[in-house]
Amino acid sequence: MKRREFLEKTLAGLGAITLPNLISPSLHGQELPAAVPFSTDPVATISLTPQIHTSRIGMGTGVHGGGRQCNLTRMDRAKAVDIIRYCYDRGIRFYDLADMYGTHGLVSEALRDKPRDQITYSTKIWCHPGGIPEKERPLADVLVKRFLKELRTDYLDLVQLHCIRNDQWTTQFADQMEALEKLKQRGLIRGHGLSCHSLPAAKIAATHEWVDAFHIRINNANRKMDGSWDETAEITRLAKKHGKGLIAMKVLGEGDIKTPQGRQSSTNAVVRLGTLDTLLVGFEERQHVDEFLTNVEKTLQAMKAEMAT
Repeated sequence: MKRREFLEKTLAGLGAITLPNLISPSLHGQELPAAVPFSTDPVATISLTPQIHTSRIGMGTGVHGGGRQCNLTRMDRAKAVDIIRYCYDRGIRFYDLADMYGTHGLVSEALRDKPRDQITYSTKIWCHPGGIPEKERPLADVLVKRFLKELRTDYLDLVQLHCIRNDQWTTQFADQMEALEKLKQRGLIRGHGLSCHSLPAAKIAATHEWVDAFHIRINNANRKMDGSWDETAEITRLAKKHGKGLIAMKVLGEGDIKTPQGRQSSTNAVVRLGTLDTLLVGFEERQHVDEFLTNVEKTLQAMKAEMAT
């Protein structure tokens, strides 16, 4: 394959559609307008699913999360609110939440004056023992009712099964899958899927008809990954062939990639893979946001320049 053809195919897979503004409520559920020229904007609007249009970069809120606590909830509340709002001010519209993180109320408070149709709320249901204070694991319809109240909204964009580790999840959590599908049909959620914490789970997710989008752990430093870079990349390619939305988590190894050069290298590798739609980072400082946006933009600019040669 010629170099130019290869780059064009890679860019097409990036979800690199950009629009003058985010999708208005009247366009939810419709196809995006025709693609416009490739954008080097790191927070360009992409289509995660036909119903979910959001920013290319998202804010993860669950660093070292458990028991409805995480780094974000443990820090000074004013600082936490500031970083959430700073992400919004920089164009980030995807907020990755979970019942286990305890971040619903915090993010809702921080974004209370922002237009709901310009925010993507993705959250997760914890189905396993431990992890949250209660022993009970009610069905998604009960949980989503609470989530809607905590987030002060009448719909959620994406609700996922959290931390799925095996290839038996379609049987193990069939009741939750059915409940989430009913919620989607009622318009209370726009999509469902899972966050994968094993390659067997991700392989099933890549082709399963129930999955609209899923999280996958990926970075080129092999930090907090579920397999090698090559194995993980191959699953993302399979998923895109089957039309799945893909959310990259652990792009910076949940802080384990310590050097600026290492962070730039991993960002570059993930963006160039061309299969990930939204890239998540657990930002805790303004400079973390600025650095990541700059690194993504550098890669996109380089790719665009390579296309022109």
